[in-house]
Amino acid sequence: MKDVLVLYYSVHGGTRTLAECIAQGVAQVPGALPRVRTVPRVSTVVEQSQPVIPDDGPPYVELRDLEECAGLALGSPTRFGNMAAPLKYFLDQTSALWLSGALAGKPASVFTSTGTLHGGQESTLLSMMLPLLHHGMLIVGLPFAGQTDLMTTRSGGTPYGASHHAAPDGSLPVSEEEKRLATALGQRLARAALKLAAD
Repeated sequence: MKDVLVLYYSVHGGTRTLAECIAQGVAQVPGALPRVRTVPRVSTVVEQSQPVIPDDGPPYVELRDLEECAGLALGSPTRFGNMAAPLKYFLDQTSALWLSGALAGKPASVFTSTGTLHGGQESTLLSMMLPLLHHGMLIVGLPFAGQTDLMTTRSGGTPYGASHHAAPDGSLPVSEEEKRLATALGQRLARAALKLAAD
């Protein structure tokens, strides 16, 4: 079995739901196993303010999760058209993996949730791709071929990665189209991870 790491940060739950759908997609591919992880909030004080283990949900990510994975799905809510600070903070600590080339050649996908329909879904997805490209990862998106939901969705879903329109207060649930696209992204990422690991 090859682990595909689904790593995300979520506040209102939309990004977490997408992560769960991606993990379901990974699990549907024989030989692939999802490993779901999150990151803690960034503290505004110097002292540690987060517990070592979160109260609920998946455990916090460790660098070894990245080293051990065969593929990575990276998700964040949008913050002014960019990834949220907690995810960026974690990625900024991966220099040792960059120096060793631990992620080079592995496939990666990205996903996001935005408060408004035009709140930066695609720019956030692109912002998450940048550090992955520096690590030498191979970006896996959602092609229009075979994804009719990309043509019909009126909320989230892009060829750059899965996305969700959540409303400013996070009150909009993830739509069925958004769920299907996230699941398809997980499947596509898992298949790519298995093929690349076999080479």
